[in-house]
Amino acid sequence: MYQKTRIEGADRGDVMLYALSTCIWCRKTKELLDSLGVGYSFAYLDQLKGAQQDEAMDEMAKVNPARSFPTIVINGAIVIRGFDEDRIRGTFS
Repeated sequence: MYQKTRIEGADRGDVMLYALSTCIWCRKTKELLDSLGVGYSFAYLDQLKGAQQDEAMDEMAKVNPARSFPTIVINGAIVIRGFDEDRIRGTFS
């Protein structure tokens, strides 16, 4: 199992953010989720190594074949690709 970090907040389902530590849009997505008080888990895929990175990328690719960042997965189904502030706010507000 790869390393995930849990951010506590309001329970809006199983929310997972796939991100890169060097991505400004990933940082903005995290900041927006934080400001909305959403509880979520995240992983910086560029900081994972070997099999853990492969596992996380494969998991993300199931819902986002383009493997673009950031990717938010909600309850394993709803996917928000990229920094889509209006959609993120609409989903979690």
